[in-house]
Amino acid sequence: MSSIKAPRGVRDILPGESWKWEHVFSVTRKVAGDFGYREVHLPVFEHTELFSRGVGETTDVVEKEMYTFEDRSGRSLTLRPELSASMVRSYLENRMDKQHQPAKLWSAGPMFRYERPQKGRYRQFWQIDFEAIGSQDPLLDVESIELSLELFRRLGLSNLEVLVNSVGCPACRPVHRKALQDFLRPRLKELCESCRGRFDRNPLRILDCKNPACQAITEDAPSTISCLCDECAAHFDAVRKGLAMIGASFEVDNRLVRGLDYYTKTAYEVLSGELGAQNAVCGGGRYDNLAESIGGPHTPGMGFAAGVERIVLTMEEQGCSFGEPPRCDIFVVHADDSSLDAAVSALYDIRRAGMAGDMDYTGRTLRARFKTAGASGAAFACVLGPEEIASGKVTLKDLRSGEQQAVGRAELVGFLKTVL
Repeated sequence: MSSIKAPRGVRDILPGESWKWEHVFSVTRKVAGDFGYREVHLPVFEHTELFSRGVGETTDVVEKEMYTFEDRSGRSLTLRPELSASMVRSYLENRMDKQHQPAKLWSAGPMFRYERPQKGRYRQFWQIDFEAIGSQDPLLDVESIELSLELFRRLGLSNLEVLVNSVGCPACRPVHRKALQDFLRPRLKELCESCRGRFDRNPLRILDCKNPACQAITEDAPSTISCLCDECAAHFDAVRKGLAMIGASFEVDNRLVRGLDYYTKTAYEVLSGELGAQNAVCGGGRYDNLAESIGGPHTPGMGFAAGVERIVLTMEEQGCSFGEPPRCDIFVVHADDSSLDAAVSALYDIRRAGMAGDMDYTGRTLRARFKTAGASGAAFACVLGPEEIASGKVTLKDLRSGEQQAVGRAELVGFLKTVL
């Protein structure tokens, strides 16, 4: 055993699990295509200011969780903690505004945040991210929510429900900020240390605190909806009307504020699971001012992100199907060293014909090779020895029934295609 282990908060995704991830990505890719989203691959690290300016200086992500370092030229770089800022940066840099709008983009890959590792949450974690950039139409919000629901439906998740809220815009958010601070000020000392620190810098985040005492204090706090300007109120009404139109089960949640500064207007989460014990499987919303915060022109956008680890864990808990795990179709067994070349040639033909084949590479005994063939999960063992080579045939053994038959070497591939 090596003395060097993986750092705390990261883990290896081994073959026994990675095929489940591939199923999630496969379904995601199909849903993305059905909704007109195109895949992009983005850098794993960006200039630090992209996140400090885009995500927000006072967010927990920027203040406490980013992996930031200087390269050899003294430039400050950060491993991406999320994808929306990178997606908008790419949209602006590559002049996607000159293409058909909105630009519908999706991506998947690892993110990095320094936080306490726990079940389903790691310091390197994978996300699936969908963004539609270039339109402020509330129906785009509805489509984003519909897309996330359809993705989870196809993955087999149960009891899907949407929590939705509006966090307003720069015009009306200060009204809510003042109303919230006025409400909390008399009980400021009763809030937890984190919330007291947020009071002046980011009071909206106090509504998102998981501390029971803070939740009790904010139970009757002014809602963002009660402070919306006319434009934001009309937008939120259109979103709720659209969700009702597509038959989505949703509930307005005044506590839903999201943890990043760039959100405007619509914010939402999708829950899945048994009633009363549902897990949040994705979160997202609108970010009409993100492009401006990183130095671009006003460019509205809407999107969501879902953690792959959380999706797989929830699917396992709910007994969802991941399809069939990959397996070997044919295991080629050579009887002795004189049969090795013929076995390698047969294995090459099998693989070139599009079937999964394997053989033993350890030089063990014939008995051990048959044992490996049985453990491989293969349907058939293709046996080659001096007698088979002399007769121009192979012995094909059904590893499920134990039956075996002789098949002409020249007819092997064609025969296997008929029985697999």
